[in-house]
Amino acid sequence: MFAPLLEPEIRNMIKERDFAGLKQCFSDWPPADLAELIADLPVEEQVVVFRMLPHELAGATFEYLSHHTQHALLHAMGREDVVKLINDMSPDDRTSLLEELPGSAVKQLLQLLSPEQLAVAQSLLAYPEKSVGRLMTPDFISVHDDWTVKEVLDHVREHGHDRETLNVIYVTDQEGKLIDDVRIREFLLQPLDRKVADIRDSNFIALKVRDSEADAINLFKRYDRTVLPVVDSDARLIGIVTVDDILDVAEKETTEDIQKMGGMEALDAPYLSISLFSMIKKRAGWLSLLFLGEMLTATAMGYFQDEIERAVVLALFVPLIISSGGNSGSQATSLIIRSFAVRDVLITDWWRVFRREMMAGLALGSVLAVIATIRILIWPHHAQLYGPHFALVAATVAFSLIGVVLFGSLSGSMLPFVLRKVGFDPAVCSAPFVATLVDVTGLVIYFTIASSILGTTLLARPNPNVIRFGQERTTRGTARLMHLNDDWEVKDVDLIPKDNRINIAIDPTEHLLSTKCPNCGGHLSEHGAATITHTSYLDWFDYKTQIDAKIPQLQCDSCGKPFAAAAPVKR
Repeated sequence: MFAPLLEPEIRNMIKERDFAGLKQCFSDWPPADLAELIADLPVEEQVVVFRMLPHELAGATFEYLSHHTQHALLHAMGREDVVKLINDMSPDDRTSLLEELPGSAVKQLLQLLSPEQLAVAQSLLAYPEKSVGRLMTPDFISVHDDWTVKEVLDHVREHGHDRETLNVIYVTDQEGKLIDDVRIREFLLQPLDRKVADIRDSNFIALKVRDSEADAINLFKRYDRTVLPVVDSDARLIGIVTVDDILDVAEKETTEDIQKMGGMEALDAPYLSISLFSMIKKRAGWLSLLFLGEMLTATAMGYFQDEIERAVVLALFVPLIISSGGNSGSQATSLIIRSFAVRDVLITDWWRVFRREMMAGLALGSVLAVIATIRILIWPHHAQLYGPHFALVAATVAFSLIGVVLFGSLSGSMLPFVLRKVGFDPAVCSAPFVATLVDVTGLVIYFTIASSILGTTLLARPNPNVIRFGQERTTRGTARLMHLNDDWEVKDVDLIPKDNRINIAIDPTEHLLSTKCPNCGGHLSEHGAATITHTSYLDWFDYKTQIDAKIPQLQCDSCGKPFAAAAPVKR
Protein backbone atom coordinates (compact mmCIF):
# COMPACT_ATOMS: atom_id res chain seq x y z
CA MET A 1 0.00 0.00 0.00
CA PHE A 2 2.78 2.42 0.95
CA ALA A 3 5.36 1.17 -1.57
CA PRO A 4 4.67 3.87 -4.21
CA LEU A 5 5.20 6.58 -1.57
CA LEU A 6 8.64 5.26 -0.61
CA GLU A 7 9.82 4.43 -4.12
CA PRO A 8 11.71 7.72 -4.70
CA GLU A 9 13.56 7.33 -1.39
CA ILE A 10 14.42 3.69 -2.14
CA ARG A 11 15.74 4.55 -5.59
CA ASN A 12 17.86 7.31 -4.09
CA MET A 13 19.35 4.83 -1.57
CA ILE A 14 20.15 2.44 -4.44
CA LYS A 15 21.79 5.27 -6.39
CA GLU A 16 23.93 6.20 -3.36
CA ARG A 17 24.72 2.48 -2.80
CA ASP A 18 23.47 2.61 0.78
CA PHE A 19 23.17 -1.18 1.02
CA ALA A 20 23.15 -1.28 4.81
CA GLY A 21 20.26 1.15 4.89
CA LEU A 22 18.39 -0.86 2.27
CA LYS A 23 18.82 -4.09 4.21
CA GLN A 24 17.58 -2.50 7.42
CA CYS A 25 14.67 -0.81 5.62
CA PHE A 26 13.43 -4.01 4.04
CA SER A 27 13.87 -6.27 7.04
CA ASP A 28 10.33 -5.74 8.38
CA TRP A 29 8.46 -5.23 5.08
CA PRO A 30 5.65 -7.68 4.19
CA PRO A 31 6.58 -9.71 1.08
CA ALA A 32 3.49 -8.51 -0.84
CA ASP A 33 4.37 -4.79 -0.33
CA LEU A 34 8.00 -5.45 -1.17
CA ALA A 35 6.99 -7.20 -4.39
CA GLU A 36 4.83 -4.19 -5.33
CA LEU A 37 7.84 -1.90 -4.91
CA ILE A 38 10.22 -4.14 -6.82
CA ALA A 39 7.84 -4.52 -9.76
CA ASP A 40 7.99 -0.76 -10.38
CA LEU A 41 11.81 -0.59 -10.39
CA PRO A 42 14.07 -1.11 -13.41
CA VAL A 43 15.45 -4.65 -13.74
CA GLU A 44 18.97 -3.59 -12.70
CA GLU A 45 17.66 -2.08 -9.46
CA GLN A 46 15.45 -5.12 -8.87
CA VAL A 47 18.56 -7.29 -8.82
CA VAL A 48 20.25 -4.96 -6.31
CA VAL A 49 17.23 -5.08 -3.97
CA PHE A 50 17.03 -8.88 -4.08
CA ARG A 51 20.67 -9.22 -3.15
CA MET A 52 20.03 -7.10 -0.06
CA LEU A 53 17.07 -9.17 1.14
CA PRO A 54 17.38 -11.89 3.78
CA HIS A 55 17.29 -15.43 2.44
CA GLU A 56 13.70 -16.33 3.41
CA LEU A 57 12.27 -12.88 2.62
CA ALA A 58 13.75 -12.97 -0.88
CA GLY A 59 12.06 -16.28 -1.68
CA ALA A 60 8.70 -15.17 -0.25
CA THR A 61 8.84 -11.85 -2.13
CA PHE A 62 9.75 -13.49 -5.42
CA GLU A 63 6.58 -15.61 -5.27
CA TYR A 64 4.40 -12.46 -5.19
CA LEU A 65 5.85 -11.08 -8.44
CA SER A 66 4.08 -11.58 -11.76
CA HIS A 67 5.42 -14.27 -14.08
CA HIS A 68 6.66 -11.63 -16.50
CA THR A 69 8.64 -9.83 -13.76
CA GLN A 70 9.97 -13.14 -12.42
CA HIS A 71 11.22 -14.14 -15.86
CA ALA A 72 12.95 -10.79 -16.45
CA LEU A 73 14.53 -10.86 -12.99
CA LEU A 74 15.87 -14.40 -13.39
CA HIS A 75 17.35 -13.44 -16.74
CA ALA A 76 19.20 -10.47 -15.18
CA MET A 77 20.45 -12.27 -12.06
CA GLY A 78 23.65 -14.16 -11.67
CA ARG A 79 23.67 -17.95 -11.55
CA GLU A 80 24.13 -18.16 -7.78
CA ASP A 81 21.22 -15.83 -7.09
CA VAL A 82 18.98 -17.78 -9.45
CA VAL A 83 19.91 -21.09 -7.81
CA LYS A 84 19.03 -19.69 -4.40
CA LEU A 85 15.69 -18.25 -5.51
CA ILE A 86 14.48 -21.17 -7.59
CA ASN A 87 15.26 -23.71 -4.84
CA ASP A 88 13.63 -21.60 -2.12
CA MET A 89 10.33 -21.19 -3.99
CA SER A 90 7.36 -23.25 -2.86
CA PRO A 91 6.71 -26.16 -5.26
CA ASP A 92 3.31 -24.89 -6.42
CA ASP A 93 4.56 -21.35 -7.20
CA ARG A 94 7.63 -22.76 -8.93
CA THR A 95 5.43 -24.98 -11.10
CA SER A 96 3.29 -21.98 -12.00
CA LEU A 97 6.41 -20.07 -13.10
CA LEU A 98 7.81 -22.97 -15.13
CA GLU A 99 4.48 -23.35 -16.97
CA GLU A 100 4.81 -19.81 -18.35
CA LEU A 101 8.42 -20.15 -19.58
CA PRO A 102 9.66 -21.49 -22.93
CA GLY A 103 10.87 -25.08 -22.99
CA SER A 104 14.54 -24.13 -23.24
CA ALA A 105 14.29 -21.87 -20.18
CA VAL A 106 12.51 -24.62 -18.20
CA LYS A 107 15.35 -27.07 -18.93
CA GLN A 108 17.97 -24.57 -17.76
CA LEU A 109 16.12 -23.85 -14.51
CA LEU A 110 15.52 -27.53 -13.77
CA GLN A 111 19.27 -28.10 -14.00
CA LEU A 112 19.75 -25.58 -11.19
CA LEU A 113 17.49 -27.42 -8.75
CA SER A 114 18.77 -29.71 -6.04
CA PRO A 115 18.02 -33.43 -6.55
CA GLU A 116 15.21 -33.29 -3.99
CA GLN A 117 13.57 -30.20 -5.48
CA LEU A 118 14.11 -31.51 -9.01
CA ALA A 119 12.14 -34.65 -8.22
CA VAL A 120 9.29 -32.58 -6.79
CA ALA A 121 9.24 -30.23 -9.79
CA GLN A 122 9.28 -33.06 -12.32
CA SER A 123 6.47 -34.90 -10.53
CA LEU A 124 4.24 -31.80 -10.54
CA LEU A 125 5.01 -30.94 -14.16
CA ALA A 126 4.05 -34.50 -15.16
CA TYR A 127 0.39 -33.82 -14.39
CA PRO A 128 -1.90 -32.43 -17.13
CA GLU A 129 -2.08 -28.69 -17.66
CA LYS A 130 -4.86 -26.87 -15.79
CA SER A 131 -5.19 -29.82 -13.39
CA VAL A 132 -5.06 -29.82 -9.59
CA GLY A 133 -1.73 -31.63 -9.77
CA ARG A 134 -0.10 -28.49 -11.18
CA LEU A 135 -1.42 -26.40 -8.27
CA MET A 136 -0.61 -28.61 -5.29
CA THR A 137 2.42 -28.62 -3.02
CA PRO A 138 3.75 -31.70 -1.16
CA ASP A 139 4.61 -29.58 1.90
CA PHE A 140 2.01 -30.65 4.47
CA ILE A 141 1.81 -32.23 7.93
CA SER A 142 0.34 -35.72 8.31
CA VAL A 143 -0.13 -37.80 11.44
CA HIS A 144 -1.48 -41.24 12.32
CA ASP A 145 -4.65 -42.32 14.04
CA ASP A 146 -2.96 -43.80 17.12
CA TRP A 147 -0.89 -40.71 17.97
CA THR A 148 -1.62 -38.60 21.00
CA VAL A 149 -2.11 -34.85 20.92
CA LYS A 150 1.33 -34.40 22.48
CA GLU A 151 2.95 -36.45 19.72
CA VAL A 152 1.13 -34.43 17.09
CA LEU A 153 2.26 -31.08 18.51
CA ASP A 154 5.86 -32.31 18.90
CA HIS A 155 5.78 -33.44 15.26
CA VAL A 156 4.46 -30.04 14.16
CA ARG A 157 7.21 -28.21 16.06
CA GLU A 158 9.88 -30.39 14.50
CA HIS A 159 8.69 -30.49 10.88
CA GLY A 160 6.39 -27.50 10.48
CA HIS A 161 8.93 -24.77 9.73
CA ASP A 162 9.01 -25.28 5.95
CA ARG A 163 5.43 -26.43 5.43
CA GLU A 164 2.95 -24.47 3.30
CA THR A 165 0.36 -24.15 6.07
CA LEU A 166 -0.28 -25.50 9.57
CA ASN A 167 -3.95 -24.64 9.76
CA VAL A 168 -4.99 -28.22 8.99
CA ILE A 169 -3.36 -31.49 10.06
CA TYR A 170 -4.04 -34.57 7.92
CA VAL A 171 -4.61 -38.07 9.32
CA THR A 172 -3.39 -40.99 7.19
CA ASP A 173 -3.13 -44.75 7.64
CA GLN A 174 0.01 -46.83 7.31
CA GLU A 175 -0.33 -46.89 3.50
CA GLY A 176 -0.60 -43.12 3.29
CA LYS A 177 -4.33 -43.08 2.50
CA LEU A 178 -6.21 -40.04 3.73
CA ILE A 179 -8.53 -40.76 6.67
CA ASP A 180 -9.47 -37.26 7.84
CA ASP A 181 -8.37 -33.65 8.19
CA VAL A 182 -8.36 -31.92 11.57
CA ARG A 183 -7.93 -28.20 12.23
CA ILE A 184 -4.94 -27.33 14.40
CA ARG A 185 -7.22 -25.59 16.89
CA GLU A 186 -8.75 -28.97 17.77
CA PHE A 187 -5.36 -30.26 18.91
CA LEU A 188 -4.60 -27.09 20.83
CA LEU A 189 -7.84 -27.37 22.82
CA GLN A 190 -7.58 -31.10 23.68
CA PRO A 191 -5.74 -32.84 26.55
CA LEU A 192 -2.22 -33.95 25.62
CA ASP A 193 -2.93 -37.63 26.21
CA ARG A 194 -5.98 -37.81 23.97
CA LYS A 195 -5.73 -39.92 20.82
CA VAL A 196 -6.18 -38.56 17.29
CA ALA A 197 -8.84 -41.22 16.67
CA ASP A 198 -10.93 -39.69 19.45
CA ILE A 199 -10.78 -36.20 17.91
CA ARG A 200 -11.44 -36.73 14.23
CA ASP A 201 -14.91 -37.21 12.73
CA SER A 202 -14.03 -38.71 9.28
CA ASN A 203 -15.90 -35.87 7.59
CA PHE A 204 -13.57 -34.36 5.02
CA ILE A 205 -13.43 -33.09 1.45
CA ALA A 206 -10.55 -33.94 -0.90
CA LEU A 207 -9.52 -33.08 -4.43
CA LYS A 208 -8.32 -35.67 -6.92
CA VAL A 209 -4.99 -34.99 -8.52
CA ARG A 210 -6.42 -34.94 -12.05
CA ASP A 211 -9.43 -32.75 -11.25
CA SER A 212 -9.64 -29.55 -13.27
CA GLU A 213 -8.84 -26.12 -11.89
CA ALA A 214 -12.51 -25.18 -12.30
CA ASP A 215 -13.53 -28.13 -10.05
CA ALA A 216 -11.06 -26.97 -7.42
CA ILE A 217 -12.42 -23.41 -7.51
CA ASN A 218 -15.98 -24.68 -7.06
CA LEU A 219 -15.05 -26.89 -4.10
CA PHE A 220 -13.21 -24.07 -2.33
CA LYS A 221 -16.15 -21.76 -2.83
CA ARG A 222 -18.78 -24.32 -1.90
CA TYR A 223 -17.17 -25.48 1.36
CA ASP A 224 -15.51 -22.16 2.27
CA ARG A 225 -12.07 -23.73 2.79
CA THR A 226 -8.59 -22.20 2.86
CA VAL A 227 -6.81 -25.47 2.07
CA LEU A 228 -7.86 -28.83 0.63
CA PRO A 229 -5.99 -32.15 0.44
CA VAL A 230 -5.16 -33.82 -2.87
CA VAL A 231 -5.31 -37.61 -3.29
CA ASP A 232 -4.33 -39.93 -6.11
CA SER A 233 -6.43 -42.67 -7.69
CA ASP A 234 -5.71 -44.95 -4.67
CA ALA A 235 -6.87 -42.27 -2.18
CA ARG A 236 -3.30 -41.69 -0.96
CA LEU A 237 -2.55 -38.16 0.24
CA ILE A 238 0.05 -36.64 -2.09
CA GLY A 239 -0.32 -32.87 -1.57
CA ILE A 240 -2.46 -29.89 -0.67
CA VAL A 241 -3.85 -26.88 -2.53
CA THR A 242 -4.08 -23.54 -0.72
CA VAL A 243 -6.58 -20.75 -1.34
CA ASP A 244 -3.94 -18.27 -2.57
CA ASP A 245 -3.26 -20.46 -5.60
CA ILE A 246 -6.99 -20.86 -6.22
CA LEU A 247 -7.48 -17.09 -6.15
CA ASP A 248 -4.71 -16.68 -8.74
CA VAL A 249 -6.36 -19.26 -11.00
CA ALA A 250 -9.80 -17.69 -10.57
CA GLU A 251 -8.43 -14.24 -11.44
CA LYS A 252 -6.71 -15.62 -14.53
CA GLU A 253 -9.86 -17.43 -15.74
CA THR A 254 -12.01 -14.35 -15.11
CA THR A 255 -9.57 -12.20 -17.09
CA GLU A 256 -9.66 -14.66 -19.99
CA ASP A 257 -13.46 -14.75 -19.97
CA ILE A 258 -13.71 -10.95 -19.97
CA GLN A 259 -11.26 -10.69 -22.86
CA LYS A 260 -13.16 -13.33 -24.85
CA MET A 261 -16.45 -11.56 -24.19
CA GLY A 262 -14.88 -8.42 -25.61
CA GLY A 263 -14.48 -10.17 -28.97
CA MET A 264 -10.84 -11.30 -28.95
CA GLU A 265 -8.57 -14.15 -27.94
CA ALA A 266 -7.30 -14.19 -24.36
CA LEU A 267 -3.90 -12.53 -23.93
CA ASP A 268 -1.00 -14.67 -22.76
CA ALA A 269 0.62 -11.86 -20.77
CA PRO A 270 -0.27 -8.55 -19.08
CA TYR A 271 -1.39 -5.81 -21.47
CA LEU A 272 1.78 -3.70 -21.15
CA SER A 273 4.04 -6.75 -21.30
CA ILE A 274 2.72 -8.48 -24.41
CA SER A 275 4.29 -7.47 -27.71
CA LEU A 276 2.34 -5.25 -30.09
CA PHE A 277 2.44 -7.90 -32.82
CA SER A 278 1.06 -10.58 -30.49
CA MET A 279 -1.74 -8.30 -29.33
CA ILE A 280 -2.69 -7.43 -32.92
CA LYS A 281 -2.65 -11.13 -33.79
CA LYS A 282 -4.94 -11.93 -30.87
CA ARG A 283 -7.43 -9.22 -31.85
CA ALA A 284 -7.32 -9.35 -35.65
CA GLY A 285 -8.96 -12.76 -36.07
CA TRP A 286 -12.16 -12.00 -34.19
CA LEU A 287 -12.25 -8.45 -35.53
CA SER A 288 -12.09 -9.75 -39.10
CA LEU A 289 -14.80 -12.32 -38.40
CA LEU A 290 -17.07 -9.67 -36.90
CA PHE A 291 -16.38 -7.42 -39.89
CA LEU A 292 -17.46 -10.17 -42.27
CA GLY A 293 -20.58 -10.61 -40.18
CA GLU A 294 -21.36 -6.91 -40.37
CA MET A 295 -21.10 -7.14 -44.15
CA LEU A 296 -24.32 -9.14 -44.00
CA THR A 297 -25.90 -6.01 -42.56
CA ALA A 298 -24.96 -4.14 -45.72
CA THR A 299 -26.44 -6.98 -47.76
CA ALA A 300 -29.69 -6.75 -45.80
CA MET A 301 -29.77 -2.97 -46.30
CA GLY A 302 -29.37 -3.51 -50.04
CA TYR A 303 -32.23 -5.99 -50.05
CA PHE A 304 -34.54 -3.33 -48.59
CA GLN A 305 -33.22 -0.56 -50.83
CA ASP A 306 -36.60 -0.05 -52.52
CA GLU A 307 -38.33 0.47 -49.17
CA ILE A 308 -35.72 3.00 -48.12
CA GLU A 309 -36.08 4.91 -51.39
CA ARG A 310 -39.87 5.10 -50.97
CA ALA A 311 -39.66 6.13 -47.29
CA VAL A 312 -36.29 7.67 -46.46
CA VAL A 313 -37.57 8.46 -42.96
CA LEU A 314 -37.21 4.75 -42.10
CA ALA A 315 -33.43 5.03 -42.47
CA LEU A 316 -33.35 7.53 -39.59
CA PHE A 317 -34.29 4.80 -37.12
CA VAL A 318 -32.05 1.98 -38.39
CA PRO A 319 -29.19 2.72 -35.91
CA LEU A 320 -31.71 3.02 -33.09
CA ILE A 321 -33.38 -0.31 -33.88
CA ILE A 322 -30.29 -2.48 -34.41
CA SER A 323 -28.33 -0.99 -31.50
CA SER A 324 -31.21 -1.67 -29.12
CA GLY A 325 -31.34 -5.30 -30.21
CA GLY A 326 -27.55 -5.63 -29.92
CA ASN A 327 -27.55 -4.10 -26.45
CA SER A 328 -30.28 -6.42 -25.19
CA GLY A 329 -28.47 -9.42 -26.66
CA SER A 330 -25.19 -8.38 -25.06
CA GLN A 331 -26.90 -8.02 -21.69
CA ALA A 332 -28.47 -11.47 -21.95
CA THR A 333 -25.32 -13.27 -23.06
CA SER A 334 -23.23 -11.60 -20.34
CA LEU A 335 -25.72 -12.65 -17.67
CA ILE A 336 -25.87 -16.27 -18.84
CA ILE A 337 -22.09 -16.65 -19.29
CA ARG A 338 -21.48 -15.37 -15.77
CA SER A 339 -24.25 -17.59 -14.42
CA PHE A 340 -22.57 -20.58 -16.04
CA ALA A 341 -19.25 -19.60 -14.47
CA VAL A 342 -20.66 -19.43 -10.92
CA ARG A 343 -22.98 -22.42 -11.49
CA ASP A 344 -26.14 -20.41 -10.93
CA VAL A 345 -27.41 -21.86 -14.23
CA LEU A 346 -26.94 -25.37 -15.58
CA ILE A 347 -27.41 -26.54 -19.15
CA THR A 348 -30.64 -28.30 -18.10
CA ASP A 349 -32.11 -24.91 -17.14
CA TRP A 350 -32.37 -23.71 -20.75
CA TRP A 351 -36.18 -23.76 -20.84
CA ARG A 352 -36.49 -21.73 -17.63
CA VAL A 353 -34.02 -19.20 -19.02
CA PHE A 354 -35.90 -19.09 -22.33
CA ARG A 355 -39.18 -18.26 -20.61
CA ARG A 356 -37.61 -15.63 -18.36
CA GLU A 357 -35.83 -13.93 -21.27
CA MET A 358 -39.01 -13.98 -23.35
CA MET A 359 -40.88 -12.09 -20.64
CA ALA A 360 -37.90 -9.81 -20.00
CA GLY A 361 -37.47 -9.12 -23.73
CA LEU A 362 -41.13 -8.19 -24.14
CA ALA A 363 -41.01 -5.91 -21.10
CA LEU A 364 -37.75 -4.22 -22.08
CA GLY A 365 -38.89 -3.81 -25.68
CA SER A 366 -42.14 -2.24 -24.49
CA VAL A 367 -40.24 0.25 -22.32
CA LEU A 368 -38.10 1.33 -25.28
CA ALA A 369 -41.18 1.40 -27.54
CA VAL A 370 -42.96 3.85 -25.22
CA ILE A 371 -39.88 6.09 -25.08
CA ALA A 372 -39.52 6.06 -28.88
CA THR A 373 -43.22 6.77 -29.43
CA ILE A 374 -43.19 9.74 -27.09
CA ARG A 375 -40.02 11.01 -28.74
CA ILE A 376 -41.57 10.93 -32.22
CA LEU A 377 -44.98 12.34 -31.29
CA ILE A 378 -43.88 15.28 -29.11
CA TRP A 379 -40.77 16.29 -31.03
CA PRO A 380 -41.09 19.81 -32.51
CA HIS A 381 -41.91 19.86 -36.25
CA HIS A 382 -42.62 16.11 -36.16
CA ALA A 383 -44.97 16.40 -39.14
CA GLN A 384 -42.32 18.15 -41.18
CA LEU A 385 -39.52 15.82 -40.01
CA TYR A 386 -41.35 12.48 -40.26
CA GLY A 387 -44.03 13.40 -42.81
CA PRO A 388 -47.83 13.38 -42.62
CA HIS A 389 -47.83 9.70 -41.54
CA PHE A 390 -45.73 10.31 -38.41
CA ALA A 391 -48.17 8.35 -36.23
CA LEU A 392 -47.72 5.24 -38.40
CA VAL A 393 -43.95 5.76 -38.34
CA ALA A 394 -44.09 5.86 -34.53
CA ALA A 395 -46.09 2.60 -34.48
CA THR A 396 -43.59 0.98 -36.83
CA VAL A 397 -40.63 1.94 -34.65
CA ALA A 398 -42.44 0.85 -31.47
CA PHE A 399 -43.39 -2.63 -32.70
CA SER A 400 -39.96 -3.07 -34.29
CA LEU A 401 -38.23 -2.30 -30.99
CA ILE A 402 -40.34 -4.89 -29.20
CA GLY A 403 -39.52 -7.52 -31.82
CA VAL A 404 -35.82 -6.74 -32.08
CA VAL A 405 -35.23 -6.52 -28.32
CA LEU A 406 -37.14 -9.77 -27.82
CA PHE A 407 -35.05 -11.53 -30.47
CA GLY A 408 -31.82 -10.09 -29.04
CA SER A 409 -32.66 -11.30 -25.53
CA LEU A 410 -33.59 -14.79 -26.70
CA SER A 411 -30.61 -15.26 -29.03
CA GLY A 412 -28.15 -13.78 -26.52
CA SER A 413 -29.36 -16.10 -23.76
CA MET A 414 -29.66 -19.30 -25.83
CA LEU A 415 -26.35 -19.07 -27.72
CA PRO A 416 -24.23 -19.90 -24.62
CA PHE A 417 -26.39 -23.00 -24.06
CA VAL A 418 -25.77 -24.14 -27.64
CA LEU A 419 -22.02 -23.61 -27.33
CA ARG A 420 -21.88 -25.44 -23.98
CA LYS A 421 -23.90 -28.31 -25.46
CA VAL A 422 -21.45 -28.82 -28.34
CA GLY A 423 -18.45 -28.57 -26.01
CA PHE A 424 -17.25 -24.99 -26.58
CA ASP A 425 -16.49 -22.33 -24.01
CA PRO A 426 -19.59 -20.10 -23.69
CA ALA A 427 -17.29 -17.11 -23.19
CA VAL A 428 -16.47 -17.17 -26.91
CA CYS A 429 -20.09 -16.16 -27.44
CA SER A 430 -18.91 -12.60 -27.07
CA ALA A 431 -21.14 -9.58 -26.83
CA PRO A 432 -19.86 -8.20 -30.18
CA PHE A 433 -20.70 -11.51 -31.87
CA VAL A 434 -24.26 -11.44 -30.52
CA ALA A 435 -24.61 -7.78 -31.52
CA THR A 436 -23.51 -8.60 -35.07
CA LEU A 437 -26.04 -11.41 -35.30
CA VAL A 438 -28.85 -9.19 -34.04
CA ASP A 439 -27.89 -6.36 -36.43
CA VAL A 440 -28.73 -8.49 -39.46
CA THR A 441 -31.92 -10.02 -38.09
CA GLY A 442 -32.97 -6.66 -36.64
CA LEU A 443 -33.06 -5.11 -40.10
CA VAL A 444 -35.23 -7.94 -41.37
CA ILE A 445 -37.65 -7.53 -38.45
CA TYR A 446 -37.75 -3.74 -38.83
CA PHE A 447 -38.51 -3.61 -42.53
CA THR A 448 -40.93 -6.53 -42.34
CA ILE A 449 -42.99 -4.69 -39.72
CA ALA A 450 -42.66 -1.45 -41.72
CA SER A 451 -44.03 -3.17 -44.81
CA SER A 452 -47.05 -4.36 -42.82
CA ILE A 453 -47.88 -1.01 -41.21
CA LEU A 454 -46.81 1.39 -43.96
CA GLY A 455 -47.62 -0.81 -46.93
CA THR A 456 -50.56 1.34 -48.09
CA THR A 457 -49.00 4.73 -47.33
CA LEU A 458 -45.28 5.49 -47.33
CA LEU A 459 -44.28 2.11 -48.72
CA ALA A 460 -47.09 1.85 -51.27
CA ARG A 461 -45.69 0.61 -54.55
CA PRO A 462 -45.95 3.09 -57.46
CA ASN A 463 -48.77 2.74 -59.97
CA PRO A 464 -47.42 1.11 -63.13
CA ASN A 465 -49.59 3.47 -65.14
CA VAL A 466 -47.80 6.50 -63.67
CA ILE A 467 -44.45 7.75 -65.00
CA ARG A 468 -42.59 9.75 -62.34
CA PHE A 469 -40.01 12.33 -63.30
CA GLY A 470 -37.80 12.91 -60.27
CA GLN A 471 -34.78 14.41 -61.96
CA GLU A 472 -33.79 17.87 -60.79
CA ARG A 473 -33.83 19.34 -64.28
CA THR A 474 -37.44 18.13 -64.79
CA THR A 475 -38.69 19.68 -61.54
CA ARG A 476 -36.86 22.93 -62.16
CA GLY A 477 -38.13 23.14 -65.73
CA THR A 478 -41.70 22.57 -64.55
CA ALA A 479 -41.30 25.30 -61.90
CA ARG A 480 -40.18 27.78 -64.57
CA LEU A 481 -43.01 26.71 -66.87
CA MET A 482 -45.56 27.30 -64.09
CA HIS A 483 -43.91 30.60 -63.11
CA LEU A 484 -43.63 29.62 -59.41
CA ASN A 485 -42.40 32.30 -57.04
CA ASP A 486 -39.39 31.85 -54.73
CA ASP A 487 -41.46 30.46 -51.83
CA TRP A 488 -42.41 27.27 -53.69
CA GLU A 489 -40.66 24.44 -55.47
CA VAL A 490 -41.76 21.44 -57.51
CA LYS A 491 -41.20 18.15 -55.67
CA ASP A 492 -42.50 15.53 -58.12
CA VAL A 493 -43.89 15.43 -61.65
CA ASP A 494 -46.03 12.38 -62.51
CA LEU A 495 -47.14 11.74 -66.10
CA ILE A 496 -50.30 9.65 -66.49
CA PRO A 497 -50.68 8.92 -70.23
CA LYS A 498 -53.81 6.85 -69.70
CA ASP A 499 -55.77 9.82 -68.31
CA ASN A 500 -53.91 12.41 -70.39
CA ARG A 501 -52.99 14.19 -67.13
CA ILE A 502 -49.96 15.52 -65.25
CA ASN A 503 -49.83 15.56 -61.41
CA ILE A 504 -47.47 18.09 -59.89
CA ALA A 505 -46.57 18.13 -56.17
CA ILE A 506 -45.49 21.52 -54.87
CA ASP A 507 -43.60 22.01 -51.56
CA PRO A 508 -42.76 25.17 -49.67
CA THR A 509 -39.08 26.13 -49.69
CA GLU A 510 -36.94 26.60 -46.59
CA HIS A 511 -37.31 30.34 -47.12
CA LEU A 512 -41.08 30.12 -46.66
CA LEU A 513 -40.94 27.68 -43.73
CA SER A 514 -38.50 29.92 -41.89
CA THR A 515 -41.02 32.74 -41.98
CA LYS A 516 -42.38 33.67 -38.57
CA CYS A 517 -46.08 33.85 -37.81
CA PRO A 518 -47.16 37.51 -38.11
CA ASN A 519 -49.55 37.02 -35.19
CA CYS A 520 -47.28 35.50 -32.51
CA GLY A 521 -43.89 34.96 -34.15
CA GLY A 522 -44.16 31.16 -33.95
CA HIS A 523 -42.84 28.55 -36.38
CA LEU A 524 -44.82 27.38 -39.41
CA SER A 525 -45.46 23.77 -40.39
CA GLU A 526 -47.55 21.85 -42.93
CA HIS A 527 -51.11 20.85 -42.05
CA GLY A 528 -52.78 19.13 -44.96
CA ALA A 529 -52.71 20.12 -48.62
CA ALA A 530 -55.07 21.62 -51.18
CA THR A 531 -55.26 20.47 -54.78
CA ILE A 532 -55.55 23.04 -57.55
CA THR A 533 -56.33 21.89 -61.07
CA HIS A 534 -54.79 23.79 -63.98
CA THR A 535 -55.85 23.30 -67.58
CA SER A 536 -54.24 26.36 -69.09
CA TYR A 537 -51.00 24.65 -70.04
CA LEU A 538 -51.43 22.93 -73.38
CA ASP A 539 -49.40 21.09 -75.93
CA TRP A 540 -46.54 19.96 -73.66
CA PHE A 541 -46.65 16.58 -75.28
CA ASP A 542 -48.51 17.56 -78.47
CA TYR A 543 -51.86 16.88 -76.81
CA LYS A 544 -53.99 18.53 -74.17
CA THR A 545 -52.98 17.89 -70.55
CA GLN A 546 -54.38 18.51 -67.13
CA ILE A 547 -52.18 19.64 -64.22
CA ASP A 548 -53.14 18.87 -60.61
CA ALA A 549 -50.99 20.91 -58.22
CA LYS A 550 -51.00 19.84 -54.55
CA ILE A 551 -50.20 22.89 -52.46
CA PRO A 552 -49.49 22.36 -48.71
CA GLN A 553 -51.40 24.52 -46.25
CA LEU A 554 -49.29 26.24 -43.60
CA GLN A 555 -50.26 26.79 -40.00
CA CYS A 556 -48.56 28.31 -36.94
CA ASP A 557 -47.42 25.74 -34.38
CA SER A 558 -47.93 28.15 -31.47
CA CYS A 559 -51.24 29.94 -32.01
CA GLY A 560 -52.73 27.53 -34.57
CA LYS A 561 -53.76 30.23 -37.01
CA PRO A 562 -53.39 29.50 -40.74
CA PHE A 563 -50.78 31.43 -42.62
CA ALA A 564 -51.75 33.00 -45.91
CA ALA A 565 -48.73 32.48 -48.07
CA ALA A 566 -48.27 34.26 -51.33
CA ALA A 567 -49.81 32.57 -54.35
CA PRO A 568 -47.45 30.00 -55.87
CA VAL A 569 -47.87 31.35 -59.42
CA LYS A 570 -46.23 34.72 -60.17
CA ARG A 571 -48.76 35.69 -62.81
